[in-house]
Amino acid sequence: MGVSKKEILEELQSIFLNKTFDALLPPLIYAVSNSLFELVPAVILAVTAAIFNFGRRVIKKENWKYALGGLAGVIFASSLAYLSENASNYFIPALSSSAFLLLAAVISLLIGKPLAAWASHLSHGWPLKWFWRDDIKPAYREVTIFWAFYFALRLIIQLNLFYNQAVLNLALVNIILSWPVIIVVLVISYIYGIWRLNKLGGPGVEEFKNDKKPPWNGQKRGF
Repeated sequence: MGVSKKEILEELQSIFLNKTFDALLPPLIYAVSNSLFELVPAVILAVTAAIFNFGRRVIKKENWKYALGGLAGVIFASSLAYLSENASNYFIPALSSSAFLLLAAVISLLIGKPLAAWASHLSHGWPLKWFWRDDIKPAYREVTIFWAFYFALRLIIQLNLFYNQAVLNLALVNIILSWPVIIVVLVISYIYGIWRLNKLGGPGVEEFKNDKKPPWNGQKRGF
């Protein structure tokens, strides 16, 4: 079945909600500043950028909770770099995130509760019992395998740059492998997931919630 651009954009918007700017600006400023001015100015400028993002959202009365989390993350990462006097340590949280997501994906597959299903449940609020059906779960399992390969590749690249203390390259790779590539990964996951759900022939979420008997129309929108 076809998936419209509008449908994909709405799905992505429900996940990101304009968070990209808050996440990408401080690490980029940190890496460039470290190359030009060394560690201490880089730490100061990165934290300042995060404070600016937070203040901007508060003033505009936008959702500031993500910016606050970003500010806390930047302060934590900057503290690691400053206290250790090692600029590369700023990116330890990013490496930890990749390792954690890879571990979560693998464990979720081993226990038969794929990570993609949990992510969709948290995003959409759909019943967990629907995800665990035999005619639904394979789609989420296969997407989770795809995610695991992405997390593993990202972690390998990050670790290589981290051990070589390539701070600017590490920042650029983190930016590229975060939101830009994640968007591509999610678009592929969505298109494949909808196709796979319809091939499996299970009920759509609303059909499941309404206890509709087969034949089902299946899940036509949302993954």
